[in-house]
Amino acid sequence: MRFKGLDLNLLVALDALISERNLTSAARKIHLSQPAMSAAVARLRSYFGDDLFGMRGRELVLTSRTEALAVPVREALMHIELSILARDAFDPARLNRRFRIVLSDFMTIVFFRSIVKRITREAPLVNFELLAPTNQHEGLLRRGEVDFAILPEFFMSHAHPRVALFEERLVCVGCGTNKGLQSRLTSDQYMSMGHVAVRQEGLAQTSIEQSLSIELGRFRRIDILVQSFSMMPPLLLGTNRIGTMPLGLARHFQKTMPLQIVELPHRFPTFTEAVQWPSLHNSAPESVWMREIFLQEASHMANAQAPQ
Repeated sequence: MRFKGLDLNLLVALDALISERNLTSAARKIHLSQPAMSAAVARLRSYFGDDLFGMRGRELVLTSRTEALAVPVREALMHIELSILARDAFDPARLNRRFRIVLSDFMTIVFFRSIVKRITREAPLVNFELLAPTNQHEGLLRRGEVDFAILPEFFMSHAHPRVALFEERLVCVGCGTNKGLQSRLTSDQYMSMGHVAVRQEGLAQTSIEQSLSIELGRFRRIDILVQSFSMMPPLLLGTNRIGTMPLGLARHFQKTMPLQIVELPHRFPTFTEAVQWPSLHNSAPESVWMREIFLQEASHMANAQAPQ
């Protein structure tokens, strides 16, 4: 089908080439032979009057014209998919799709496990791909390459809708034998004790944990750097080191490890964990359904943790 001289099938090929950055992978993604995809590239170049792609080894490099086309093409295809092709009544029990979600190990352990259990019962054909947070999550949302990002709210873009899930705060943790934690910590003690600290690769923003040191205006003595909060507790056992992590995760590990949980020397403000989704998915039935499940499970978790 042509629209103002453009074969609209070529937009599907262009979108695949932009996302895959490789001719063979793009052809495989949309079930074309490699010669057919090469022909599509030639027709796209002719229509737009631009090379569209250069080569760096086997990787396609986008020209500025292609960069400008990337978001409009993705949005046009998503509108067609969500508004025209999705005509059947929504039935979670029959939904067969994969949700791609950006979230931390902390949220995977304390929150997303309950989502997985519930979805297994209510929508057994649904599956998930969980992605570690990076600086690229806003771009992934904009291009519709992920369905949700579950992150602290202050890491989120203002370009997409979001909703709060629950409040969380940081605490200090250490081995049950750590005598330095048996009385209230002073700032001097906290800073001078050896720390196991988190540095998440791919995140340029200051982490919640690092922001505590900035708040106190001093630097901790870091003995061990790890990639995630869940790596921290085993490295504290049998030592006098301490760590700083979200309270919900500390309580989770305290069930199976001899950990002490104490308050930080300065009361650090709570932070809000939230879920964000692409603007174009705002009315998509499967996105609305999944968001409602997130909110319900967050409410159940908050109620279970509330003082009796």
